[in-house]
Amino acid sequence: MGRSFLLPGLLLSLPLVTGWTTPKCLVTEGSQLPLVSRYFTLCHYSKLSFLAACFPVSNLTQTLEAVPRNVEGLCLSGSVSTLLPDAFSAFPGLKFLGLNLHLTRLLPGALRGLGQLRNLSFVDQPSGKNSLFLPPDAFGDLISLQRLHFCGPCLNKKAGVRLPSSLQWLSVTISCLQDSGELAGIFPDLVQNSSSRASWTLKKLDLSLNQKLKMATPGSLQGLQVEILDLRKTQLDAGAVKGLGLQKLNVLYAPTATAELAAETAAHFELQGLNVDRSKIGNISQEALASCHSLETLSLSDTGLTKLPPGFLAAMPRLRRLNLAGNQLQSTMLCMNETGDVSGLSTLDLSGNGLRILPPATFSCLPHLRELLLQDNQLLSLEGHPFQDLQQLETLKLDRNPLLNLGKNCLAALPALTTLSLLDTQILHSPDAGFWGARSLHTLHLSLPPLSAPAVLSLPMYLTSLELHVTPGLKHWTLSPNIFPFLETLTINGRGLKLGVQNASEVFPALQHLFLLQNSLDAFCSQDASSIFLWQLPKLQSLKVWGAGSNSRPCLITGLPSLQELKLESLQSITQPRSVQLEELVGDLPQLQALQLSSTGLKSLSAAAFRRLHSLQALVLDSEKDLVLQDSLREYSPQMPRYVYILQSKLACQCANAWMELWVKQSTKTYVHIRDGHLCPGEVRVPARDSLISFLWDHCPQTLELKLFLASSALVLLLIVLPLLQGARNTWIPYLRALFRIWLQGLRGQGNAGKRFLFDVFVSHCRQDQGWVLEELLPALEGFLPAGLGLRLCLPERDFEPGKDVVDNVVDSMVSSRVTLCVLSGPALCNPRCCLELRLATSLLLAAPSPPVLLLVFLEPISRHQLPSYHRLARLLRRGDYCLWPEEEERKGGFWTWLRSRLG
Repeated sequence: MGRSFLLPGLLLSLPLVTGWTTPKCLVTEGSQLPLVSRYFTLCHYSKLSFLAACFPVSNLTQTLEAVPRNVEGLCLSGSVSTLLPDAFSAFPGLKFLGLNLHLTRLLPGALRGLGQLRNLSFVDQPSGKNSLFLPPDAFGDLISLQRLHFCGPCLNKKAGVRLPSSLQWLSVTISCLQDSGELAGIFPDLVQNSSSRASWTLKKLDLSLNQKLKMATPGSLQGLQVEILDLRKTQLDAGAVKGLGLQKLNVLYAPTATAELAAETAAHFELQGLNVDRSKIGNISQEALASCHSLETLSLSDTGLTKLPPGFLAAMPRLRRLNLAGNQLQSTMLCMNETGDVSGLSTLDLSGNGLRILPPATFSCLPHLRELLLQDNQLLSLEGHPFQDLQQLETLKLDRNPLLNLGKNCLAALPALTTLSLLDTQILHSPDAGFWGARSLHTLHLSLPPLSAPAVLSLPMYLTSLELHVTPGLKHWTLSPNIFPFLETLTINGRGLKLGVQNASEVFPALQHLFLLQNSLDAFCSQDASSIFLWQLPKLQSLKVWGAGSNSRPCLITGLPSLQELKLESLQSITQPRSVQLEELVGDLPQLQALQLSSTGLKSLSAAAFRRLHSLQALVLDSEKDLVLQDSLREYSPQMPRYVYILQSKLACQCANAWMELWVKQSTKTYVHIRDGHLCPGEVRVPARDSLISFLWDHCPQTLELKLFLASSALVLLLIVLPLLQGARNTWIPYLRALFRIWLQGLRGQGNAGKRFLFDVFVSHCRQDQGWVLEELLPALEGFLPAGLGLRLCLPERDFEPGKDVVDNVVDSMVSSRVTLCVLSGPALCNPRCCLELRLATSLLLAAPSPPVLLLVFLEPISRHQLPSYHRLARLLRRGDYCLWPEEEERKGGFWTWLRSRLG
């Protein structure tokens, strides 16, 4: 019997990710999540190994039946008002759960069984009308929960919900909160009460985006310890936080209506971080600065500042990060103190301030500065060496400034500079390699203006990352030097740069990531009849091409032995569109794992291209029109990628796609997800109304190939069912045969009355309990009087007829015995033969004209619910035809007395 279940066992042991498709659900592995991230906005969590997103959900039970049980992240969107008990008990390994279901009520036990859940989110429309009822013990089973997020629903102000002790992050946003005191009514664990419970500690309490939150009842959060409190985009003033009763607060994000920077609050908690972005401060007083001495991070972006008070940095000796972006500081006065004190500031953001000049002493008091952000200002020149005191500066960003020059040897004064960004500037680049000066420069972002005459761009040869935005002109830029030995990432945006393609492997020997944006592939492909990508880069791992609708013909990406990720987007020419096949776009890429195609003009997908993509794991087809899936994919299905996503792509309403539905449902390896809700055209002058599947079945004939496919599927199903039928021969068929035999005896008047039995007792037991049967039971029943009863026992190992079928032996021995005695234990209930004998005995007891005697002996305590056919045996257990073998010697006499009385 063991061999008969071998084939089904192997099929059931395959991972769930092979050979299935979930309706209304999209599944992916964590490594492939960026490919379909826009469908996982509810739970964008890439650290999980396996995720599923289902939408729209109207029947939660039916939806979850199609979801693999081993998912770690689950995102559900739809309309389900009530969450029933044990709703997710089938997913014990779930770690992330996001619910956007317009829930109004959670019943007790709704989240039972989620002991590994770490992140739970309830999301609803921010209408302020939808209320969510939570029972007090709603999260009692979530012993591993770390983050709890409510966004949109209104919570009962007196819910009294108990929080798990593992919780570190609590977020209640876009809700109906009007007073911070309501939070203590919803989650009383947060407040230190008379029970002297230890103070609750949260890493972050997020109450942002609650536009009605404007009151702070004094002491409403008494005793709570919080590392970060976020009150952004609320009406609750930062100054009111002091009266909440918080025992600890390190970082505060909150608006303020005063010019004192919430100084009293900062002093009271000795804050390490303060963010008052978008508050109308205007000016800062010296008294306020004196209370901010403990700050390490201060953000004052978009606060209307026009100037800084003297001694601004000196008043905050611990300050390391300062954000002054989006103000009107047309001149900086950070280092205008007379004492000459220096600051330990490491990051300074002055972007968007309208700065026009940087005097030489602008940063003289910031010798420890490592990051300086000056984007979106009005800087025209950097003459005068404004950076000469920044010996430790590593990152300098000057994007979107009307810079014409950097100043002579400006960058030479920055020996530690590693990252420089000059996008959207008007700098005239010198062909001299010494123009850059910075000896440690590794990352460079640069804009190149249009040219009327050819020019050579000289760049540091030791760069590891280079991004060039090139505006096309009458002439092209060319690169110098000829070799970049350490360059790993190259981004080229635009078509104004002329690059040699024949010797790319020599110029970029270490290149791993290449991005060609708004760039025609024509410059990188051969111009003969067979266009081939000419950049042969042995170490390239990822390639992204965004053609912006400018490619005149397909270009075959091939000859890249290490390429793992390839994305081709907008390659279809706007002026001269043409249809292409996948084998015209992708060639021999032995290590390719992820392939994304969007608006490439792909019209046909066949097996030809996949024969050269042996490592491909995921294929994403997005925004392709009138796509035909050729039936060659059916034969090649075992070698197809593990995941195929056809997203926002319209499949052609042609009979060539008629075979596709069954292939999607019955694919043996590939998970196929097709988001195709478009309608096929109706008859002449009739608007479109049929879905693709309906159109195919209504308009396409059942071809011979499709019939053969159905026949072969039926044959495969039959081969799977046959072993099950063989196994059924030893399970339910013997029951029917035994019941039929007893029924015939009853018709013939051959009941137990006057019948001569071959055996007195048939003993059913497993091999593990054979010792007890031979040492205890056998002497007591077969032994001679007075020690024994002199009965004749039927033991399977001793009395079964050799060569006879096991089931026939069991049935005949039971019918030929006056009493059936079942010895039950844990191993016996796991033994197939013992379970079969118990079921047969129960069936005979219920069906026989004169019911035989059935006795149960338990060698160990066993729950009734563990017994097979429990509802049938319940009557026996209530009647007393069972007994438990005692471990104590003094109680064994009672056991033998009971057994003798039941045996007569």
